[in-house]
Amino acid sequence: MLDVIIIGAGVSGCACARELARRKASILVLEKEEDVCCGTSKANSAIVHAGYDAPHGSLMARLNVQGSRMMPALAKELDFAYRRCGSLVVCLDEADRPALQALYQNGVANGVEGLRIVERAELQAMEPNVADEAVAALWAPTGAIVCPFGLTFALAENAAANGVRFQFDTAVTGVAAIDGGWRVQTAAGAYEARCVVNAAGVYADTVHNWVRGDDPLTIVPRRGEYFLLDHAAGDHVRHTVFQLPGRLGKGVLVTPTVHGNLLVGPTAQDIGGKDDTATTAAGLDELRAKAGLAVKDIPLRQTITSFAGLRAHEPRHEFFIGEIAPGFVDCAAIESPGLSSAPAIGVMVADIVARSLALPENPAFTPTRKGILDPKTLPPAERAALIRQNPAYGQIVCRCESVTEGEIVDAIRRTPGARSLDGVKRRTRAGMGRCQAGFCSPRVMEILARELGVPLAAVTKAGGDSHIITGVNKDVY
Repeated sequence: MLDVIIIGAGVSGCACARELARRKASILVLEKEEDVCCGTSKANSAIVHAGYDAPHGSLMARLNVQGSRMMPALAKELDFAYRRCGSLVVCLDEADRPALQALYQNGVANGVEGLRIVERAELQAMEPNVADEAVAALWAPTGAIVCPFGLTFALAENAAANGVRFQFDTAVTGVAAIDGGWRVQTAAGAYEARCVVNAAGVYADTVHNWVRGDDPLTIVPRRGEYFLLDHAAGDHVRHTVFQLPGRLGKGVLVTPTVHGNLLVGPTAQDIGGKDDTATTAAGLDELRAKAGLAVKDIPLRQTITSFAGLRAHEPRHEFFIGEIAPGFVDCAAIESPGLSSAPAIGVMVADIVARSLALPENPAFTPTRKGILDPKTLPPAERAALIRQNPAYGQIVCRCESVTEGEIVDAIRRTPGARSLDGVKRRTRAGMGRCQAGFCSPRVMEILARELGVPLAAVTKAGGDSHIITGVNKDVY
């Protein structure tokens, strides 16, 4: 019998796994998709919220502020992209000043450092492209941006390096109490553990209700649609710019990304399907209409892709974290600011599990991890020396993002490593650029097939049945 099974390999599940690896325990992460970071964690605003928005006194507020404070040190330990650019909540109407002041006061009560209200002249100096109607803004210097893929992969790799096992393509179909623990049923068979952590994202209510049907949880998938703009638009704003909800409704954010793009979104639509991440004409039209309210002249013609993600919304708008039955811990309803809160969520869940199982500390735990080497970041002499040592770092595969074969090979050989085009894309950005994988896909497929030892036709876009080709012409004719 295992000590701990974690259901779900999103950012929350991986944060829990990494923190639990600090204890002496046998830990298994079960994930229904083919990789980590395949649900909400892969499609969001990539914002580390300062913590002024969550209701004062809520668990959401406490973990948001704690997680935001932990993020800079964690980025150094685990070597993922993070930048503290600060955020602005723009007020577009003098009549809405009381709401801006209330947001400031809530942030101060939550313990957010450095908050202040900036007036029109200072705001325009900070953000030259702010809307002409803007009258003031709430400035939060601790607001930041992060690579959500990089954060999740870093947590997973560090957990794996410290003994945590990951099993993919393994959907959980049931959970039942047994003597001394729990039996987790999957399509691949049953697993038993002394403790189970439910970090199943939009499906966390289903898992919860198997155990506590007398106290049900309901999660409503809330779809958010986005535009991602080219690097050429990346400096249109310097900070994350939010719109203060007012007479025109709740707006959308405009933010730079850590990779130099510009992100606009999201919408917010409650839907029925827990796997429905399709973009819609209505959603994208809403984005176009709202995007320019707080920031003017957004070059939406430079959009290179649109996408949608699902938030695990619970009508009470609160995180549900706790031991709901002996040895069964919920980590449920983790919607925004879940990404910002993830480091703190991991600590909280690990503490609950460690107390429940009386787990001792793991003196061999290693807290650091080195990310995938990007030759572009090296001085010319060091880059030349690297290429002489390993010529694969001189072979550009993705022209838009200048990703080399060496980086792709590294991404595949890691644990857990890339097994699909999307797995490579999220780890290295090969296929993330202007042409959206139109040029590099065939070469990435060849590298995947070679490194994984599979036929080219077995390579998928995102696991499962998402095959790219059915065969090779020369083998047929």
